Amino acid sequence: MLNSVLAFAGLCVVLAVTPGPDTFIVLRLAVRSGSGAGIAAAGGAAAGSLLWAVAAGVGLAAFLANWGLGYTVVRALGALYLVYLGVQALRAQETTEASTAGVSERVRWWRAGGMGLLSAVLNPKIGLFFLAVVPQFVPREANVVEMTFLLGCVDAGVAFAWLTLVSLGAARMMRWLNRPKVGATLERTTGVVLIGLGVVTLTTG
Repeated sequence: MLNSVLAFAGLCVVLAVTPGPDTFIVLRLAVRSGSGAGIAAAGGAAAGSLLWAVAAGVGLAAFLANWGLGYTVVRALGALYLVYLGVQALRAQETTEASTAGVSERVRWWRAGGMGLLSAVLNPKIGLFFLAVVPQFVPREANVVEMTFLLGCVDAGVAFAWLTLVSLGAARMMRWLNRPKVGATLERTTGVVLIGLGVVTLTTG
């Protein structure tokens, strides 16, 4: 069992360092509101991933995957949410650029956590990951539900650790640069990326 967990942890590390919606949400919040907001978003994203692991363990994710309309609705909502966050970032970059401190209105930690959580919960591909990939790391003698939850905790832990590093690094970089135009450029960049990810998600299966 230990070998399965370690192998899965290695896979999670590879997936975590691959930029995705959660990475850009954490990056944007860390740049805009500091490392605390980014870490809160990281925690929310990790919690959302863990919820998908629980759903996969009890069969809800399989039900959603087999229910074409339900999967499409959740995917569409997730895509629209990414577009919404991207538009918010593009609008915010104008006030960020004009701010002498380089930061406009800060996002509170509970709101940042909710953004990370909602982004993960509205991403049914995480559920499909637990349905299609995780079973390969479940030993035959193990309890499927318990093992799926354990691997979900591993995935959430790895994701949270990596996204926390992203948040701390981005916040430190902004303190070092301390330039409003840099913050505005990063807001604009993450906004465009989030909208692009939303459009791709909306137009692909």
